[in-house]
Amino acid sequence: MFENLDFSKMNEFLSKAEEQAKEFEEELGKREFSAKSGAGLVQVSANGKGEIIDVNIDNSLLEDKESLQILLISAINDVLSMVAQNKQSMVSNIFGGLKS
Repeated sequence: MFENLDFSKMNEFLSKAEEQAKEFEEELGKREFSAKSGAGLVQVSANGKGEIIDVNIDNSLLEDKESLQILLISAINDVLSMVAQNKQSMVSNIFGGLKS
């Protein structure tokens, strides 16, 4: 069953994958994404790991809780979507690079 497997190549592949996973995590932490809603009244920023790192809310929204909630949810969803798309793109690049 295992007679045709070259374990030295498998170890090399796994080492390379582990190294790229570490680089991937570091790169995610460095990237920053921002999304706005309500013509810029709300802005949310997240790093590449999907952690919210900043929220800016225009003072005009402080008296309108319902609008603030809607705009905040919209901006959060948008920025998290950006993060997810970035992760997917980076993973595709990593696995594409491992084929070589």
